[in-house]
Amino acid sequence: MPTITVDGVQYEVEEGRTILQALDDLGLLMNGVDVPHYCWHPKLSIDGSCRLCQVEVEGMPKLQIACDTRVSDGMVIHTTTDRVKSAREGVMELLLVNHPLDCPICDQAGECKLQDYAYEYGALQARTVEPRRALKKKVDLGPTIVFDQERCILCRRCTRFCSEIPATGELGIFARGDHSVIETFPGMELDNPYSMNVADICPVGALTTKDFRFKIRVWFLEDVPGICTGCSNGCNIFLGVANNKVQRYVPRRNDSVNDTWICDAGRMSYQEIDSPSRVKASLVRGEDGVLEARPYAAAVEAAAARLRRLVESKGPGVIAGVASAHLTNEDLAVLKRFLEALPTESAGLPVPRGEADALLVKEEKAANAAGARALGFEDAAPLVERIRGGGVDGIVMLGHDLLDPAYLGGIEALQKLDTVIWIDTHQSDLRHVAHVVLPGRHAAEKRGTLTNHAGRVQHLQPAVEPTFEAHAEGETLERIGRALGLTGFGGDPAAGSPTASSRK
Repeated sequence: MPTITVDGVQYEVEEGRTILQALDDLGLLMNGVDVPHYCWHPKLSIDGSCRLCQVEVEGMPKLQIACDTRVSDGMVIHTTTDRVKSAREGVMELLLVNHPLDCPICDQAGECKLQDYAYEYGALQARTVEPRRALKKKVDLGPTIVFDQERCILCRRCTRFCSEIPATGELGIFARGDHSVIETFPGMELDNPYSMNVADICPVGALTTKDFRFKIRVWFLEDVPGICTGCSNGCNIFLGVANNKVQRYVPRRNDSVNDTWICDAGRMSYQEIDSPSRVKASLVRGEDGVLEARPYAAAVEAAAARLRRLVESKGPGVIAGVASAHLTNEDLAVLKRFLEALPTESAGLPVPRGEADALLVKEEKAANAAGARALGFEDAAPLVERIRGGGVDGIVMLGHDLLDPAYLGGIEALQKLDTVIWIDTHQSDLRHVAHVVLPGRHAAEKRGTLTNHAGRVQHLQPAVEPTFEAHAEGETLERIGRALGLTGFGGDPAAGSPTASSRK
């Protein structure tokens, strides 16, 4: 491996890499070795247009752009010399010549690299007196993105992204020289399944998402690491949280899972967390057949009472469990113990499916189907046949995926059951047949692990707390098991269970 020296420190780097790539591989780029850059992105082709990443390489008469200069054994690089500082200052001055002075009202303020780099590497004051050129404002590029053309610094990240990642190519550079602008090609709009990523990679406030535009200042957000649960890929994300509410999802870099991208559908799935369709109350069906709100503890006792009566009258074999591929491994492990302690071997795993693509989106529309299968839960198709054949009298239902057209397709087969205990996060037709309803927690509200399609186990931590009483599904099962007196379900589940949902 070539050895290079950067600011007096030697490093071994991979052969064939550029200086910026090598620093990025080492984890040093803008994290110990500051080489500011705009047009370069670790997952896009090299453009070399912004010229901000110039460094001094011994033996070369001119400054070199670090994004397109290959490392070689013995290369000596300087990033803080007076020549480098002067070059950066000059580049920043040119980039700011026509940039509007609207930082206080710009939605990118607080996470703007033009703002940051102007402060760190720019001149103290501008020398221009000519008016800045006026360009288009608030351009509607498509269903997700708004474009303020006058803020664009022509780094061309967005055009390369559309050409290279989703390969849809909606954006291009039009005109030449200082008349160059980014626009959509005639007859096209920016409308691909990954379109909102252009706002993430835009280093200025030119491209913003309609969803987050002017919603909240970013310095009010706490970025909590998390996992997108829209499909089995398990894309890494940051949950932007303020006032105990998730305001947005943005991709978090993981080269082994999602690079630096996330699909638009996954990004917008944060809206499910605070959806009006959340199950927000514990309910028990009364003697008149109507669901009535009960305290959580009373609903747990009611669930245990119905299950106890069924076990005493017909035996545990008539009870089935339905796992949810949306739950954590810890929740599912408790379900497995619960069914074994009853004991019953009747269980199934419904996994919703949909469209997939060659980039990130997977066919299985649940985050933890692989984890559930690893714990021994098998597809729910045999269980569906048993329910339809009358072999099940009671069911402990986690989630509502069993109603998917690929499985039951509706509630008709469940209407004849003696007992339906339903634990879920969102409303469904199961409310018409459930005898006890217990609220669950969204993945953003609990601690645990998910296993993606490739078998990678990834951690969750609670980003927000529900505004109503809800517990992780595993914790609720622990409480029902304790109320039933099942072996292995003693003690305080809130204190000792691995599914305990409180933040630590």
